[in-house]
Amino acid sequence: MIIQELPAWMQNEDTALWLEKLRKKRGTLACKRAFDIAASFLILVIISPFLLLLALAIKLDSPGPVFYRQVRVGRGGKDFRIFKFRTMVQNADKIGPPLTVGDDPRITRMGRLIRKCRLDEFSQLLNVLSGAMSLVGPRPEVRKYVDGYRPEYMATLLIRPGITAPSSIAFKDEDKLLEKSDNPEQTYFDKILPPKMALNLDYMEHISLWRDIKILFQTFAAVIK
Repeated sequence: MIIQELPAWMQNEDTALWLEKLRKKRGTLACKRAFDIAASFLILVIISPFLLLLALAIKLDSPGPVFYRQVRVGRGGKDFRIFKFRTMVQNADKIGPPLTVGDDPRITRMGRLIRKCRLDEFSQLLNVLSGAMSLVGPRPEVRKYVDGYRPEYMATLLIRPGITAPSSIAFKDEDKLLEKSDNPEQTYFDKILPPKMALNLDYMEHISLWRDIKILFQTFAAVIK
């Protein structure tokens, strides 16, 4: 990937600098992708019976599809549809904001359990297999929030977004933080997004396969806790 291949809004000095850094880590990124494919396929095979039961529970609990396929911004600034087990009422995105705050009335009964245990993220293994995502990487945002990125944040779009990341672990309860705000979206932009991006850039600076494995175990421990 070269700077000229990126959308014009991503072309800045920070992005160019990060492109040079990532070129030196091509071997690491290749190993990371190979691990993503092997691990996500193995996990899907092992847990497929459970995922079928989860899909059935979602269908029985409320009308609507099993998956919620929201458009997110991925590698290279390109849109893709993320697979998530549906935890809200049908057409929830049309009756409320992209952010989920506290005890959101759009969340279904089954959805509350799924969110508490982070079970909605397992379906994103399909995105990992397709190449749109990685097991570990900056969490993908909706276009509305990416449009408000500072120039230095654009670099996080140079690698595949992930199912989990250090920023995901640090802000696993961000919905509770936003619940206390009179303007959740503004609070997200001003108070949460900057430290999350700092963690994302630090992850990219020290990216490695072994660190990915460590983060996966840390994520599991955080969910259990």
